[in-house]
Amino acid sequence: MEHEKIVVGLDIGTTKICAIVGRKNEFGKLEVLGMGKAESEGVVKGIVFNIDKTVHAIEKAIKEAGDQAGIDIGVVNVGIAGQHIRSFIQHGGITRSSKEDEITIDDVERLTQDMYRMVVPPGSQIIHVMPQDYMVDYEDGIKEPVGMSGVRLEADFHIITAQTNAINNINKCVRRKGLEIEDLILEPLASSLAVLNDEEKEAGVCLIDIGGGTTDIAIFYDNIIRHTAVIPFGGNIITNDIKQGLMVLPQQAEQLKTRFGRAIAEEASPNEIVSIPGIRNRAAKEISVKNLSNIIQARMEEIIEMAHAEIIASGFENRLAGGIVITGGGSQLSNLKQLVEYMTGMDTRIGYPNEHLGKTKIEAAKSPMYATAVGLVLSGFRSLDERESRYKEAREVVRVAPKAKKPVASRNFFNDILNKTKSLLIDDLDGKNEY
Repeated sequence: MEHEKIVVGLDIGTTKICAIVGRKNEFGKLEVLGMGKAESEGVVKGIVFNIDKTVHAIEKAIKEAGDQAGIDIGVVNVGIAGQHIRSFIQHGGITRSSKEDEITIDDVERLTQDMYRMVVPPGSQIIHVMPQDYMVDYEDGIKEPVGMSGVRLEADFHIITAQTNAINNINKCVRRKGLEIEDLILEPLASSLAVLNDEEKEAGVCLIDIGGGTTDIAIFYDNIIRHTAVIPFGGNIITNDIKQGLMVLPQQAEQLKTRFGRAIAEEASPNEIVSIPGIRNRAAKEISVKNLSNIIQARMEEIIEMAHAEIIASGFENRLAGGIVITGGGSQLSNLKQLVEYMTGMDTRIGYPNEHLGKTKIEAAKSPMYATAVGLVLSGFRSLDERESRYKEAREVVRVAPKAKKPVASRNFFNDILNKTKSLLIDDLDGKNEY
């Protein structure tokens, strides 16, 4: 196993912290070698508020995943989310020195790196720069400029920023455990790798990832990410509504939601009653499933309305042929798919990370609850593949270019010496013949 490529994804969520260890099998599918999880007590709405509690949870999740996989984990790909996430479109361009030379990958990289140096509001930091469409000498609509000729290379970029303090707190928690961060990835982007396919991204699709503290949104069209947003409400606020509305304990509220709750109250039987234990020898409490579902539906409608507003604001509402894909722990709520379709008028499905997973003994990894963690592992492999591809291209250039010239130069050098030697011998012989 020491020569295999192994990637670890670390999802620092509001409800749970999850670590997944994976490798690619011979068919290119992800094989989950280990998975560890711990209750997240130091994170609120995607932001780390208690360093010590978060470090302890990370340690527990990493140890469990490492023990299952039989490895020592040192490097992780970490997800980031929270209401501090911002995104916008920015135009950028560079002027090349020669019109005759073809545009290279280095030119595209230089343009992308220039965008990382742009000025952002104080306290913010750019975490992703994603090109949309390119322009070469003011001709737009170009997806792949490499190989074209032109002086002016421009592009529209989707820029995503995060709060610097939030990034620093994540770095601090991970490094205190002795781990190194390979990449910091926006969580809805990671989830999209796990549950969406290229056809959906090409046709146009909206991913809604309902987590514990936030609901993350990513909109794709023409295989390009067009809009991202984070809504500061998730499954925890529904649990809190149940706790206050039915006057039960938080643990009881969570169990009621997951076991008996429905997103559409009309689907619940008015005669169905759930009995829960009383506190400190008090009588058991009876809960109407109909009332429970009314509480859930009211809050879930609010979350869906906010998500739909983001879809409308993106300008792609009428171009999403792939509809909506909902994932995350909140997507497992009964009748949620039907409620989303009713409120948005768009085709909806539940996103499972099964398509990219190979045969694995850890069946829990196939749940939408772990889509982000699986996506973080897939993102790590994609980055590895990109780096390897660039390394091979660079090696090929170095191998071919110098070696094509050196033998020629060397051969000419020795030919010149040989010719001069022949000339001297002939002159010498001619001189001897004269005497």
